[in-house]
Amino acid sequence: MRHQKKGRKLGVNPPHRKAMLRNLAANLIEHKRIKTTVSRAKALRSFIEPLITKAKKGDLNSIGQIGKKIPRKLIVHKGFHEIAPIFSERNGGYTRIIKLGFRDKTVQLFH
Repeated sequence: MRHQKKGRKLGVNPPHRKAMLRNLAANLIEHKRIKTTVSRAKALRSFIEPLITKAKKGDLNSIGQIGKKIPRKLIVHKGFHEIAPIFSERNGGYTRIIKLGFRDKTVQLFH
């Protein structure tokens, strides 16, 4: 039984899932919005919201912790100096998932 199992599998093996979430998070920080599927967007939300909360602290330890999750240094720097100040007053709920419509007959896209 799958009771109380947190997280989404996204149809890929664990190393692929980890790499995919890291790349989606880096692209979201870099471009401030991305197009993806609903399941990936929901998985990304639970991955990136704690990172934004850590970036709001602004201390050296937080930089190291975020650097472990997101591999690109320039993206980590941008997260600290551009994105964290935007959310300084907000306590959570940094991301929104907006429906865009269908890519083809089956897959729905989201911002």
